[in-house]
Amino acid sequence: MSKRDRGGLVYSTNPNFKPEEDAEEEEFGGKKGQDPLKVYLDRLGGGKLLSRITGFVGKTGEIDALGKLLKQKCGVGGSVKDREILIQGDHRDKIILLLLKEGYKAKKAGG
Repeated sequence: MSKRDRGGLVYSTNPNFKPEEDAEEEEFGGKKGQDPLKVYLDRLGGGKLLSRITGFVGKTGEIDALGKLLKQKCGVGGSVKDREILIQGDHRDKIILLLLKEGYKAKKAGG
């Protein structure tokens, strides 16, 4: 067994140790629609607005796909960073409707 096969483990004092299998995608637990996603409106420099979606629970690939879907449906740019989906502009109402249609719980948050 090489170092790569053990995931970087060099030595273990536990006689019953069995190396864990690496997951292909990082998962953050929970199920779709379990906790509500919160949709915030942030103001950036120059008076620009940004819709920010937080509270996503699921696989890393799912948040990327959801971010891409929301950007396409709103017809704007954006990104996915630090488990948050960022959409350019004030599209909170449209985003909430799209999230509800996809089976997620969603609500407006912030002031």
